[in-house]
Amino acid sequence: MANTTIASFLNQTTASPETCVNVANYFCSDKGIILPIFVEATWPIALRAFLYLFAMLYCFMGVAIIADVFMCSIEVITSKTKTISIVKPGTDIVEEVEVRIWNDTVANLTLMALGSSAPEILLSIVGIIKTGFKSEELGPSTIVGSAAFNLLIITGVCVSAIPAGEVRKIKAVKVFAVTAFFSIFAYAWLYIVLVLNTKDVMDLWEAIVTFMFFPILVILAYIADKDYCSRRVDVEKETDHLELEESQSGTVLAEYAGMAAELKPGHVNKQSVSEFVKEISKYSGGKLSPEEAAKLAALKIQENEKHDRSWYRVNATRWLVGGRKVSVNVNNSLKEKLEGSQVYDKAKNKDEVPLIIDSASDLSQGGTFSVVEFSASSCAVMESQGTVEVSVLRSGRTNTRVPFRYETIDGTAEAGSDYIPQKDVLVFEPGESMKNIKIVIVDDNQWETDETFFVKLSVDPDSGAVLGRKSINEITIINDDDPGVLDFTKPSFIFKESAGIASVPVQRTKGSDGVISVKWKTKDMRAVNGRDYVGGEGVLEFQHGETEKNIDIQIFDDKDFEKDEDFMVELSDAAGGAMIGRQRRTVVTIVNDDEYNGLVDRVLTIVNVNMDHLQLASSTWGGQFRDAMNVNGGDVENATTMDYVMHFLTFGWKVMFALTPPVNFLGGWLTFIVSLMGFIFLLTVIISDLATTFGCLIELEDNITAITLVAMGTSLPDLFASRTAARAEKYADASIGNVTGSNSVNVFLGLGLPWLIASIYWEAQGEKFAVPAGSLAFSVMAYSICAILCIIILVIRRIVPAFGRAELGGTPSLKYVSSGLMASLWVLYIVLAILETKKVIVVPL
Repeated sequence: MANTTIASFLNQTTASPETCVNVANYFCSDKGIILPIFVEATWPIALRAFLYLFAMLYCFMGVAIIADVFMCSIEVITSKTKTISIVKPGTDIVEEVEVRIWNDTVANLTLMALGSSAPEILLSIVGIIKTGFKSEELGPSTIVGSAAFNLLIITGVCVSAIPAGEVRKIKAVKVFAVTAFFSIFAYAWLYIVLVLNTKDVMDLWEAIVTFMFFPILVILAYIADKDYCSRRVDVEKETDHLELEESQSGTVLAEYAGMAAELKPGHVNKQSVSEFVKEISKYSGGKLSPEEAAKLAALKIQENEKHDRSWYRVNATRWLVGGRKVSVNVNNSLKEKLEGSQVYDKAKNKDEVPLIIDSASDLSQGGTFSVVEFSASSCAVMESQGTVEVSVLRSGRTNTRVPFRYETIDGTAEAGSDYIPQKDVLVFEPGESMKNIKIVIVDDNQWETDETFFVKLSVDPDSGAVLGRKSINEITIINDDDPGVLDFTKPSFIFKESAGIASVPVQRTKGSDGVISVKWKTKDMRAVNGRDYVGGEGVLEFQHGETEKNIDIQIFDDKDFEKDEDFMVELSDAAGGAMIGRQRRTVVTIVNDDEYNGLVDRVLTIVNVNMDHLQLASSTWGGQFRDAMNVNGGDVENATTMDYVMHFLTFGWKVMFALTPPVNFLGGWLTFIVSLMGFIFLLTVIISDLATTFGCLIELEDNITAITLVAMGTSLPDLFASRTAARAEKYADASIGNVTGSNSVNVFLGLGLPWLIASIYWEAQGEKFAVPAGSLAFSVMAYSICAILCIIILVIRRIVPAFGRAELGGTPSLKYVSSGLMASLWVLYIVLAILETKKVIVVPL
């Protein structure tokens, strides 16, 4: 249509001698499928180039926004769960748990990879169609350029984005190894089929094999994820795996609730919220309103929830375009209360005595003497460990030679039967500040109580040294066959008055051998024994292997309105070799149902509203249009100036894409198809037209446009998403673990599919599909070398202690060096590709 209009205009201008238009100046009018729409013969070339560049950048925003919708549909599809029944290990209890239907690795390499790379893949397909099933450069070069940006720039940014002193490791190492191999092999394979096998020709079998590598990659990655090749899946490990997948389908308010309650948007466990409100109110003195408590509960849920790559991709896009944020907005004062309560919760369980040292008491007397002492006054060792090592430190004057003596002294442990006695002399040479003493522990394979012995230091006063405050070290030998430590699981419990029975759990940790018992008794506080509960004392017995039992105490429901009442339960006199831990006392609070239920119900309602806000997409067309037409999705209070600017610029895109069916239609598949085959495909066609025409106008080759402007434009949302994921997640899988897999899928699917279609077409015509190697082969070769070097850097970071033994983060200087090296490799790749295209350098292929 566009070319018909242009041809008509050209015929008119050449037939009219009065026209002032120089038809010869109407460059680049035949590069697109749709564009140009208008006759641009009278427009200055510079103006046309600017407009095409602006339009291309604007379309990149549109692609990011519709990709947001596309990723939401993928999230709905891959988050589907099913309920299965499993037997809890060590018991006969059958539990029902929810597990994801989609395996995470399969989802990442199929739908997730398609979601993040859809523009690049479709660009290659569009290029084949618009050229009449002939090879073109924009699509393939965009795939290579995007791979370089993803691996080198995104990984480099993630390495240095981690806060100081923290690291992030790849958790699924075997899966990453598979995808990393394929991310290099995929491009090596391109070089083989373009240059080494049948140069400049893509045979049908080569196209088929290229495409078939996609399912092969998925299958091998799935095998690596399940670890089928190196172990047998036993019942206990499979149960652990199911419990892990269950935790991924919901979040747990673990730090405060102390229970495995599943928390989902729109359906939050009431008991967990009740516990949370109780704990947070203790710290804040009861000054929190229900609205504030609800916001903190929703924030805690969001922090504990495991997010996949689609969540970070969607959130990053919405931060860029002023859309509805998938997060709970909490002011700084409330955040301080939440953070402070976490510190309070941890500190209240520790009986720590601060060590106050008088700084005026300088044993070295201003560096005149050497001070010799142990690094710690006590330590412990497992009997089966075989040896224990204690450190002796020298401070003060360190430039002299100082000998010191040490000897072992019996405590409850006896020399010879429990440990090998020692008595020797060690010497601090000038400059030395630490020596280690190694003592052999005897493992007698018989249960006995923990035993202690001592190591004592002494120095010659004439040596210029004095003993420090820690001159004796107490060493405890912990028996391996320990019957365990008994204590309560929490310092306090809350029970409703109507519960009838207060079941207070007692846990057995650090061993479960033999039959043991412990006495318990209650002590009145505000609750009175006989009126509010049936107290007293008793004995709780644990059989061999049992690790948790309950003390059941009857509580009375008097149906009267009254304030909270509480009583104490205390453990004492553990028998059978067991010990009582720190949490030997707990407080049981009986709450009135009427007052407390009202508060919890109000908080629960508000929490569910906040959790609805955390859902990625609206379930109705009305909700989609409200989100599209309002800055920050209607959250004006927290909208920034940049949100308003970007909302104004992208308003048209948002309203247009609100027409897509909501994600709850047909399980997300309808949204998936409409957004991909409708909007994303149409935008890709327009971007292809804009990029080729813009390159033509400024005389820039398609492959240079592809590896720079187009590759960066389509990959920027992934950059921001990966950086956020790197900082927020415990592991590096969500930030860089998917990069290698996505790069592999781009080749096998993004090039394999269109080349397969074209090869079949030309085979039917009795001809071969011509794919000139040229600059594409050189670009592939240059990228492959840079990719290998990048993977080597990541491997070095994983195994070398100086880097923190992690792919991301670590020592500031070294993490910035790593990022700089990766960025330099990307710049080198771009420069080499441009120089080769411009024939500044000539590489025979």
